[in-house]
Amino acid sequence: MAGTLFQLEVNPKLPARLARLDDIANNLWYSWDRPTRTLFARLGNKLWGVVGHSPKAFLKRIDQHRLDEAAEDPVFLGALAHILSAYDTYHDSPRREHGPQLPEGALIAYFCAEFGFHESLPIYSGGLGILAGDHCKTASDMNLPFVGVGLLYRQGYFLQSIDGEGRQHALHNDADFEDLPVTPVLRADGSELKIGVRLPGRDVHVKVWSARVGHITLYLLDTDLEENSPHDRDITHQLYGGDRTTRLEQEIILGMGGVRALQEMGLKPTVWHINEGHAAFLILERMRDLIKTGMAFPAALEAVASNTVFTTHTPVPAGHDHFADEMLRRYFEECCHDLGCDVTTLVGIGHINDDPDFNMTALAIRGSRFQNGVSRIHGDVSADICGSLWPQIEAAENPMGYVTNGVHVPTFLSDHWHDTFDRVLGPAWRQRLTDQQTWDEIHAIPDHTFWSIRQSIKAQMLHLVSNRVTLQHMRNQSSQSHIDRLLRFADPENPNVLTIGFARRFATYKRATLLFRDLERLHRLICNPERPVLFIFAGKAHPADQPGQALIRRIHEIASMPKFEGHILLVEGYDLRLARRLVSGVDVWLNNPIYPLEASGTSGMKAAINGVINLSVLDGWWGEGFHQDDGTNGGANGWAIKPASSIHDQERRDQEEGRSLYEILQDKVIPQYYARGAMGYSPDWVHMAKRSIATITPRFNSQRMVGEYLSKYYAPADREWRRKSADHFAAARTLAEWKEKVRHAWPRVSLRRIDNPLKRIPWGDTLRLEVAVQLDGLSPADVVVEMLMARPSWNAKSKPPRSLLLEYQGPGQHGESIYALDLTPDVCGKIDYRLRAYPYHELLTHPFEMGMMLWL
Repeated sequence: MAGTLFQLEVNPKLPARLARLDDIANNLWYSWDRPTRTLFARLGNKLWGVVGHSPKAFLKRIDQHRLDEAAEDPVFLGALAHILSAYDTYHDSPRREHGPQLPEGALIAYFCAEFGFHESLPIYSGGLGILAGDHCKTASDMNLPFVGVGLLYRQGYFLQSIDGEGRQHALHNDADFEDLPVTPVLRADGSELKIGVRLPGRDVHVKVWSARVGHITLYLLDTDLEENSPHDRDITHQLYGGDRTTRLEQEIILGMGGVRALQEMGLKPTVWHINEGHAAFLILERMRDLIKTGMAFPAALEAVASNTVFTTHTPVPAGHDHFADEMLRRYFEECCHDLGCDVTTLVGIGHINDDPDFNMTALAIRGSRFQNGVSRIHGDVSADICGSLWPQIEAAENPMGYVTNGVHVPTFLSDHWHDTFDRVLGPAWRQRLTDQQTWDEIHAIPDHTFWSIRQSIKAQMLHLVSNRVTLQHMRNQSSQSHIDRLLRFADPENPNVLTIGFARRFATYKRATLLFRDLERLHRLICNPERPVLFIFAGKAHPADQPGQALIRRIHEIASMPKFEGHILLVEGYDLRLARRLVSGVDVWLNNPIYPLEASGTSGMKAAINGVINLSVLDGWWGEGFHQDDGTNGGANGWAIKPASSIHDQERRDQEEGRSLYEILQDKVIPQYYARGAMGYSPDWVHMAKRSIATITPRFNSQRMVGEYLSKYYAPADREWRRKSADHFAAARTLAEWKEKVRHAWPRVSLRRIDNPLKRIPWGDTLRLEVAVQLDGLSPADVVVEMLMARPSWNAKSKPPRSLLLEYQGPGQHGESIYALDLTPDVCGKIDYRLRAYPYHELLTHPFEMGMMLWL
């Protein structure tokens, strides 16, 4: 049709009785309050789906007459009043007691490149973002002094479709910020807050937006402004998009721009949390501010590091963000003037050993004093990967700790459970998420009631899966009869087929196709007409990850084989809504990564709190969560695939672990599910599902996680900041000068033993240990000389060795200092002991943070 096409959007007006719908639509509290989302859907279920479940977009497009009808509908008004009461009660609640109290004036700033709250705010790609969203929601639940900082992308992660050949297609849509639950931050004069960030040869203008997340605020940075060049407007255009230059510029905007944005708003964090290395440039920006006041570079680094927390989520060295040294020099050459250092010194903070690249993890570790992985196994892996940053410290003792991830129960627990939990656990169960005794009461739910709830949740999941599969195959020109055949085991009206889910990012280390190593055996297992099994696969592969996309094609290929038709479904368009349905609705949650490459994983936690049973490799969180039936602990809470020995090559490991998977399915999972009897369900299955909820919910929820961050990192970091910043940062200056002195002397420090080592002594006798230390100008108080004592069978998993300190006795020969210990052993038998020395100062946050240690 000829002529120019003009568009006009007519927005309805909220009737006075519905005015507060606008409050709710602009607070991401709705992302974990299902009754609120249900309320919007009641106004127009079809439109609710069209707008991607965005309350703000929904209220801009709904017909006026529908709002007018709702304003006169007593049932709707009653539901709205109930929701507003819950909303106001939540936002008026005081801080909940979980861990130590932070002092007045404390503020935690949490930086992350992505945040996953809800599908209506698409600024996330996967696990990192969902974890960050859960962290923020829980900080709101606990009413912590907390702000989040991220980037506002026009294009979040891509929308996925899968064609008739199994090829993934990525579609990127530009978001209309007017439809998102975000608003521009305004200055006191009413103008929009914009900051400047210096990049080579120009200033980039950055607009600051805010999103309300319950009690807390998330601030998001946006460069898509008319005053910027086309290149600079694109910096925040796409999540993880563009080339290495764009990636570096995104991280500069996030880290350095985030600090400036908080300053402009008058916010003064006492704790800075870098969630993955993308935001580590905040360290340099904070240092620059201190150096401008006259502080030296080393002292500024000590001050900034004192209250910085760094969490790594990456289990392999190649996964840590790094940039070419030449690129860093070009981008930070101007910055060096403000930092009072040359560019070689600056980029040196990001170097590891002889690697010429600038490593963001190295910057984050050197600029922080609190570091952690995200599970016990991952903490050990990270300590080893990052061990060269503490070169003389064994991995088991370096500062890398861990806080195992958890999930936000209100977001991922199906609402089908709420009434039963209120009746059986008591209405206060929501405030007792970490109380084991409360969750042990799960076993008081009658088996038939429990099974009925599980079937209802499963039917809800199958309804969504059936709709998605139908649309997917209709678009790919499949006939209705073929679609019916594909969905014959995914019947929401008869959800009695054992259903196993696998949904996550398609990366090769997650081994989505491990199940398909022996197709004949798999066919015998899952295609038995008396005991059929349905597998549901979903997930995305990064558009640049060809091996990951090959996994999708392989699953599609096998699902299309006539003998497997209907038993294997590949569902496109994996998003938060589908994830919530799958993790709550399947019977078994499958996870079989290559050990130890699963940093944590949280999807299995989300499944477990809903009574889904995990079948997983003992990696990540499952290494802590799995309970084996030992006859005394109430029974197993799932099934575990023991990792094959690392001495084997990957093919052999895949073979052995694949065989274990088949054996568990054949001997345990399938027989136990179908051992139903007259009651229509398997009592053993129900018991294990109850065990899954009871043992995993109190340990792997985000309330425990954030409480652990609060006690292990946030409260100590706040204390360190107050200590190091007092009296114009006197302590930071003192510590920096002392460290410089130690670094200069340490290469010439040496130990020698001057007593005569005895091999045997009678019970009750005393052994005198004497060590001469060449300090090369250090004070005797600058060094600790320590004896570690343990039984000969000691290893890293044993009880830690006993530590005894040698005391300074005075000067010895050749300028040495003498340290001694009189030891009277309190045990008989063989004892192993070692002697070592390391630098010590009362201002150190961690005794081994300098990475220096000498063993005699």
